[in-house]
Amino acid sequence: MTMRFSLLALVFVSAASAAEPPKSSAKPVVLTDEALSIHKLMPVIDGHNDLPWELREKGGSSFVNIDVAKNQPKLHTDLPRLKKGGVGAQFWSAYVPVDTAKKGTAVKTTLEQIDVIHRLCERYPNDLEMAYTVADIDRIRKAGKIASLIGVEGGHSIDESLGTLRTFYKLGVRYMTLTHSESLSWADSATDAPKANGLSPFGEEVVREMNRLGMLVDLSHVSPGTMKAALKVTKAPVIFSHSSARGIADHPRNVPDDVLRLVKANNGVVMINFYSGFVVPEGARAMSRMFDVVRDLRKKYPEGDPQFREAVRAWLKENDYPAGSVHTVVDHIEHVIKVAGIDHVGLGSDYDGITKVPDQLGDVSCYPYITQELLNRGYKKDDILKILGGNVLRVFRDAEKVAASGK
Repeated sequence: MTMRFSLLALVFVSAASAAEPPKSSAKPVVLTDEALSIHKLMPVIDGHNDLPWELREKGGSSFVNIDVAKNQPKLHTDLPRLKKGGVGAQFWSAYVPVDTAKKGTAVKTTLEQIDVIHRLCERYPNDLEMAYTVADIDRIRKAGKIASLIGVEGGHSIDESLGTLRTFYKLGVRYMTLTHSESLSWADSATDAPKANGLSPFGEEVVREMNRLGMLVDLSHVSPGTMKAALKVTKAPVIFSHSSARGIADHPRNVPDDVLRLVKANNGVVMINFYSGFVVPEGARAMSRMFDVVRDLRKKYPEGDPQFREAVRAWLKENDYPAGSVHTVVDHIEHVIKVAGIDHVGLGSDYDGITKVPDQLGDVSCYPYITQELLNRGYKKDDILKILGGNVLRVFRDAEKVAASGK
């Protein structure tokens, strides 16, 4: 998600200081030996983690101020908790704010974030290793390390240049989210007015080039029209690296049922986001209105006016919502299964890009609670393994095949 420095930056900064929401009424999930043994069979492959931007913002990307080999209570992510959570492969987000495109610094800043991810692996070589292929993921996991992959979050990062896209691929980028929070000339965002009415001819060219390279087309953050347009163009399965089900929580960032059925036909995967504002129905309603609220307040108060911040904070306090729980997230997983099938759902937490998380999903150590709740609901081992990572491995493998075919 990573909303910092975008239109809603203040919303998510202020949300952290809003009143503490009531706890979920569902009973806490209790881990069993059976769930833990299943969890170890398929190390989690998570579609989206924003630690690289947090390192830049809070630690200067130096790894001196923030040592993730040690517990970092102000973050969702560190190495000890990744291991406790059974994470075997992580797509790290090379996110940069959409404002950088307006300033002409999007490509430069994205390159810096790609560099942060590479240096993260160089700093902790016994724990992390860069992965570029499915074979790399398998090899690195067998070595007991976490396979680290790169996803660029937002097509603004390529500055309308296919050459930049190709360069990113050479540097290890293995997915790109077509938009972030604002529409581009060639693709529409879920949270902005349309400009391309789906995909422009250049947008279609971007999708085809990603197919040719073997870069996964990520449809998180895009409008339903862009989702459908991309699904018509792509020859490879798509991913939603960190999105949830609109049939459960009506937020434009979530995936509608008609698109879920298209994802099934495409053989793609929707990786469920953990953000309470997307997965809890009350949260989705509040955050959907928030886009309009912030835009209206921007018109009312000049840039830098402290009354703007106070007005946002007051609105958040009046419109607070429950955090939900691990049960809520599994509801979204189940919805995707019911509409698209067991082969088309995975996990894309959005950790360190979100400010409110469900109970029992407070950080990267908590993935086993999802395994347990799936087991509690009657899912068998093989299906749970698909959700934990098997499905996204299949999609990645299919994208490699499409690229290798040269079609």
